[in-house]
Amino acid sequence: MGAVRTSVTPEQIREAQQALGLRLARCRKAAGKTQAALARRTAYSRSTIANVEVGRQNMPRGFWERVDRELQARGTLMDAFGALHELVAARYAQLSATVEPAPCGCTITVARWSRREVLALREALRLSVPAFAERLRIAASVVAGWEDRRHPADPTLAMQAALDDALKLADQDARTRFANILRMPPMTSDDHARASGGGRRATFTPINRSDGSQTAL
Repeated sequence: MGAVRTSVTPEQIREAQQALGLRLARCRKAAGKTQAALARRTAYSRSTIANVEVGRQNMPRGFWERVDRELQARGTLMDAFGALHELVAARYAQLSATVEPAPCGCTITVARWSRREVLALREALRLSVPAFAERLRIAASVVAGWEDRRHPADPTLAMQAALDDALKLADQDARTRFANILRMPPMTSDDHARASGGGRRATFTPINRSDGSQTAL
C-alpha cells in the first residue's frame, strides 16, 4: 500500500490483461456458461467475450461490473480489473513525465474524435491498423469500424479518452504531423476520408500558444 511504481512496462500491462482475461474464462466456466450465453446476458457480442478472454481486447469498467455480477464473481473480476487499471495509469503517468512540451509552448487537443481525427492520428504515428489497435489495447476490428468509409462508428467516451492519451503521449514530430494532416483537405485514397460535400470539418481546436494567442487550424 502506498508504494510508488517506478517503472511499468508494456509487457507487464499485457500480462495483466491476459491474466484478467484468463480469470474471466475461469469464472465463466465455473458458472457453467458458454461465451455465447454470457454475451447474451451482458449485451456484448460473443467475439468480444472471446477477445477479452485471450487478452486481445481492453474493456471499460462497465463491462467488468456486468460480467462480475452475472458470473457471481463476488468482486474478484473487479479487483483484477482495478489492478490492471492502476498499471495502465502508472504507465501513462510515467510516459507523460517524459513528454517534452512543444518548442512553441502550444498544446493540441481534439474536441471530439471522429473518423477524420482517428485516421490523422494513426497516419501521424506511422502505424498500421493492427499496430494502432495494439497501442490502444483494443481489437483491430474496432479501429476498422471507426475508419469505415461509409458507416464510421465514432469512438465511445472511454475510447475518446484513450485517443486523447495517445495524442498526448505522442512525440513532438507525430503531434506536428497530426496538426498538419488535419490542415489538409480529405484525400481520396483508402487511407484517408472523403466525405460528401467536400469533406467534414475536423473537430480540431485552435492551438493555444504560450503568449495567449491562438492560431486556427
